[in-house]
Amino acid sequence: MPDLHIRAASPEDLDTVLAFWKTAAEGTSISDDRAGVERLVARDPEALILAESGGELVGTVIAGFDGWRCHLYRLAVDPARRREGIGSALLAAAEERFVTLGGRRGDAMVLTRNETAHHAWAAAGYSPEEKWRRWVKPLA
Repeated sequence: MPDLHIRAASPEDLDTVLAFWKTAAEGTSISDDRAGVERLVARDPEALILAESGGELVGTVIAGFDGWRCHLYRLAVDPARRREGIGSALLAAAEERFVTLGGRRGDAMVLTRNETAHHAWAAAGYSPEEKWRRWVKPLA
């Protein structure tokens, strides 16, 4: 994609990102608010990666690294722009970030019901690890 630009989000992008997730991301999270995304960008300014085309936001991924594990969240691509390589470009940027930071394995949060995402993640070389289950507890 010659006009695709990949970059880290800035604080000025956050409202646009939140609006984008409402149409492009599957499901919602307790952290899908301005304060949650501000904390992410303030703590790790390179974690929220954006894809832009023609000056418009067309994709996102959060590439979080805690020093131990590499976690991928919020891989979302504009529904009208899917299957153009945007998700692959975002994952390549995230994986490059992880390798630079010393990460050795990436894991992704993928909704069980999101069959479309399952195919995309599998095409990128990821596979489900059935022996693990995510356990959560809301803190607020």
